[in-house]
Amino acid sequence: MKTFKVLTIIFLGSLFIACGGSSTQKNNFSIQTNTENNAIQLGKTLELKLKNPKNIKVSSVSYTLDGNPIQPSSLIQDFKLGEHDLQATITYDGDTETVTQKLSVLNDTAPKILSYEIVNSYPHDITSYTQGLEFYNGTLYESTGQYGESKLRTLDYKAGTVTKNVPLAKEYFGEGLTVLNNNVYLLTWLEGTGFVYDAETLERKSSFKYGESKEGWGLCNDNTTLYKSDGTSHIWLLNPDTLVEKDHIQVFTNRGKIGRLNELEWINGKIYANIYQKDGVVIINPKNGATEAVIDFSPLKKLVTQHQGLDVLNGIAYNPDTETIFVTGKRWDKLFEVRITEK
Repeated sequence: MKTFKVLTIIFLGSLFIACGGSSTQKNNFSIQTNTENNAIQLGKTLELKLKNPKNIKVSSVSYTLDGNPIQPSSLIQDFKLGEHDLQATITYDGDTETVTQKLSVLNDTAPKILSYEIVNSYPHDITSYTQGLEFYNGTLYESTGQYGESKLRTLDYKAGTVTKNVPLAKEYFGEGLTVLNNNVYLLTWLEGTGFVYDAETLERKSSFKYGESKEGWGLCNDNTTLYKSDGTSHIWLLNPDTLVEKDHIQVFTNRGKIGRLNELEWINGKIYANIYQKDGVVIINPKNGATEAVIDFSPLKKLVTQHQGLDVLNGIAYNPDTETIFVTGKRWDKLFEVRITEK
């Protein structure tokens, strides 16, 4: 138990990236806030003052946050977390000046530390560089990566065998997947292209290009919207019909942002996300990007065959039939069925 606690502390501590930034002074004015490092938690009151070192006679000043008007004293609530544009518009002597600086909105509570219990383990293809993992109508779908090795497949997870297998062309590095309305949506890494397959036959139906998200990492869905990670702290919301990025959230804690978001899974109204190279999972509120909990799965890596190609935990799949979560890793020879528990 002591070892698990130490691993958890190390894992959680490595996730937090402190928010930074400084006031941007442009010409005559700048914005003074009551924040530390231009970061404020939800539920706190933001106090704004105009710094006017030249003592210019100002006719009026107004403030906006992402273009929405706010008062000089504003309670920060019902905001998405992450970086926002704080702007002051000043009029003086018949002239207008605009000053902009970044403001980070943080969560108001620290993430919970959750544990897990192993329900079962199953054989898994040790050669699979697992990227995406998802159950759909009782079938487990998996996508794998690496140039020349990338595949889309369906699995008999209890037997650890592949039931259907579709290789990607050698120029594509396969990434995450999700399944919705009998369509499998699969990402590639640096190629800026995703593919749509028939969930029954795995026949490719179409392709799509990315928008502002330059890379493809993970995918999940809530039955109406696709959620896409790109290796940063951003998760993009896509229309499943047009595959256009219509919005995004930024994943933050009460201390800063969490980057390198990788494989995603939608579980009971939350987004579960692997953090690349951390052997752990964060649980995210999809409405505002708040990291609500952390699960340290790093002990699982010791339970698989140790070999030269062994890589990090990656792959989360929720099975609604058993109400359990399945996790594995890149070139792991086991697929673990787990149940999340409170510490």
